[in-house]
Amino acid sequence: MGRFTASKKQLAPDPRYRSLLASKFINCLMWDGKKSVAQRVFYDALDVIGKKVHDAEPIEVFTQAVEHVKPDIEVRSKRVGGASYQVPMQVNRARQQSLAIRWILMAIREKKGRPTHEKLAAELMAAYNREGTAMTRRENVHRMADANKAFAHFAW
Repeated sequence: MGRFTASKKQLAPDPRYRSLLASKFINCLMWDGKKSVAQRVFYDALDVIGKKVHDAEPIEVFTQAVEHVKPDIEVRSKRVGGASYQVPMQVNRARQQSLAIRWILMAIREKKGRPTHEKLAAELMAAYNREGTAMTRRENVHRMADANKAFAHFAW
């Protein structure tokens, strides 16, 4: 093999639900390499959701919550002449997912005073119902893109 042929390790699905999205979320939730702690927090949150939501499976609530938070469009800075413009641009699928996960995690880390699994369960249920801090962030991003439509011709 050549010097620059690095093989990218495939992400394994999570052990309980066999979901790649859940595995990705657990990896993003993890701090200091403590995967077992991140898994426990995630699964405890889904157990809390399971007790509160009876009409859907907890993993479906999680998947829908992430889907609802995904942004369709975002603004990026572009310098033209001497000025910087906020240019609205489409968001590709991989970035949509990573932004949604990041916003959910930021929302739960901002809140204080409760166990992380409770904060995560509350935020996921809020996002499932199209509410909550992560959804507010998504709406703000969409509103900003809408307000800067005039600069869409600068998109590269």
